[in-house]
Parts: sequence; structure tokens; C-alpha cells
Amino acid sequence: MTNEQQTMISVLIVDDHMIVRQGLRTLLELMDDIRIVGEASNGKTAVELTARNQPDVVLMDLVMPLLDGIEATRQICALGIGTKVIALTSFLEDEKIIPAIQAGATSFLLKDVSPNDLVEAIRAAQRGEARLHPTVARRLMDQVTVRPISHLGSEDLTARELEVLRLVAQGMSNREIGQELIISEKTVKTHISNLLSKLALNDRTQLAIYALKNGMVKKD
Repeated sequence: MTNEQQTMISVLIVDDHMIVRQGLRTLLELMDDIRIVGEASNGKTAVELTARNQPDVVLMDLVMPLLDGIEATRQICALGIGTKVIALTSFLEDEKIIPAIQAGATSFLLKDVSPNDLVEAIRAAQRGEARLHPTVARRLMDQVTVRPISHLGSEDLTARELEVLRLVAQGMSNREIGQELIISEKTVKTHISNLLSKLALNDRTQLAIYALKNGMVKKD
């Protein structure tokens, strides 16, 4: 297998509008590192195709018949196969944003996202990184309640863990954090695992929100 084949990102497109699916396929098929493995017009089919094809990334509409995108996301994440879900929707209502993230969506984007930003979000999702529409990020920060760092008590974060936390909040990948701090990616993963455990958080997105809400990085 060549390096090019090894780095291909397999993508499943899920939307109940054929014209949207066709537009996404046309765009993504122009990318050398992205391969479309299927399309679904509802959440039920999306779950079935994900289980069968095990794509790296699913582009998931949220409002669909038979099974909506939020429940489909929950079922896909429950498969335990490592597929990342990007919520791609026209809606910014809180009843869509928060449940989609809680269901396991890695990223939350609007359908007016630029082609370049969508492709970058797919590549980021494959690396396990989140991309959030600015409005979504602000609403998540308003919704998520976190404990101030000063109240961590006996589980105070180390200086290195604080450095890693700040860089996660800046959107850096594990590789970029390792380069910045001159440590291995394995060490970065260990620090992130410790942070999640100490702060009782579930993923990198929540770590980033934690850092933002505690004033550890500047908000745009």
C-alpha cells in the first residue's frame, strides 16, 4: 500500500436533499486525499452504511426523516469503530447544538461554510480535532458549567498540563503541541488523558471550552 493510499480519508455524506449530497460529492471528489464511500438520505441508512463501510468521517445533516442526525450520531459513536461525525446543518438553535455535541459530534458547522473550511474540518476530524462555528463555540461556552482551576484542590494541574491545555484550546494537534513543547506525541497524549481525568471532561472540545471559560486563552 502506498503512502497516498494510507492517508486517504473515507467520507460518508448524509443529507435528505439530493442536491446537497451531489454538491458535497462534487466538491470532495476534487480532493486527492478524500474518498467518498457512500451517501445516505436519512439517519437510519447512515448508521447502517457506517457500520458496513466504517468511514473515517461522516458529514451529518441533523434534520432528516426516519432517524434524525442527532440520534444517528449517537448510534454511530456507539458503534465504537472510531468514525468521526461532523454536524453540517442550516440550524443554530440550542436544541440542535448541545444535543449534537453531547451525542458525540466532533465538529459543528453550518452549510454556508466555505469549501476550504469544510475540507480542513474533515482533515481535522480525521486527526481527532474539533472545528466549531464561532456562534456554536460561544453558545457552548455559555452552556457548559466548569469548575474554576483554583477549586481543583488536591488535583491541581501541573505546569506542563496547563501548557498543553492552553495549546489544545488554540486548536493545535498533538503533533503541533509536541513540536511547540519539544516533547513526543505519546507524551502529549498522556498529558491530555491526565487533563480529561483530573477535570472530569470527555474530549478535546470540552478541554478547549474549559480553558476559554477560565480565561486561559483570549477569545476572538
